[in-house]
Amino acid sequence: MDTARSWDTITTALTRVSGPGRRGVDWTTYLCPVHESDGRHHHPSLGVLYNRRRRRTVVKCFAGCPDEAVLHRLGLSVRDLFDNPQPPYGPRRHSPVPELALADQALLAAGLPLEVHKRDLGPRTARPRRQATYIYRWPNGHPAGRIIRVHIAHRDGHSKTFWQERCTDNGWQPGGFEHLPFHLPEVLAAVRHTRDIYICEGEADVLTATHAGVTATCNAGGAQSWHPEHAAWLTGAHRIWIVADRDAPGYRHAAKVAHTLTDLVDEIRIVQARDGKDLTDHCNAGHHITELDPVPLLDTHYRPDP
Repeated sequence: MDTARSWDTITTALTRVSGPGRRGVDWTTYLCPVHESDGRHHHPSLGVLYNRRRRRTVVKCFAGCPDEAVLHRLGLSVRDLFDNPQPPYGPRRHSPVPELALADQALLAAGLPLEVHKRDLGPRTARPRRQATYIYRWPNGHPAGRIIRVHIAHRDGHSKTFWQERCTDNGWQPGGFEHLPFHLPEVLAAVRHTRDIYICEGEADVLTATHAGVTATCNAGGAQSWHPEHAAWLTGAHRIWIVADRDAPGYRHAAKVAHTLTDLVDEIRIVQARDGKDLTDHCNAGHHITELDPVPLLDTHYRPDP
């Protein structure tokens, strides 16, 4: 990036006060000089971005500290955000910065990129192989549909794909099925008996949670396929634990699930693996399911007041 006056001013002051920044895909993150200056370990939550079109530097604390407070700690003013600041007289011009979605604020607070780029695994080296089949059932236990997980070997690893089939009077047919949570009969029993329920991003993590002794569920179709119809089945639940995968789709999925459940359940917590990307990684690393870590910003936002 070609240096600009405002960028140099802001980043020089931040490096002096908070230490060097960490360059991400979109933002460079620093320790916030307002609420992270106590010398303790923090995930940097102050984002800095240069807007070339407007020729200004954007400063945003994703934990909510006002820009003016951040600039004051740096010994700067709002004028220092602009390469060519307007004189302090005449009509004021407002250039509001678009508000980031809560999930994206949480990603930046955790130091995670806003986009996921799949790495190139090279050419295929074998035919696709069925890895697992997951049956989705009605409350009476009758099958409604199934997800078939397929792994494809490549030179540098393997990819996975899924397809759906619905249960008909003539057997299994290709195509989607109703928006039912995985393990629905067990979920409904947990709602009736006020047991905690864990919502994961995929069926493999649900089976991991079940093996750990808790009731768990997910939706078919991955992180982008949660619908209000899934949430409706959980109406009246006591406590829901949403286990977010540690990436952009995972955080956004968790926020979407929480939003649809806000008025339906007593309590929502949003957590993530202490090690690795997902719940299975967490358990494989030797951690108990009770040792999941809160997701920054998301858990605080949806957690009920004490």
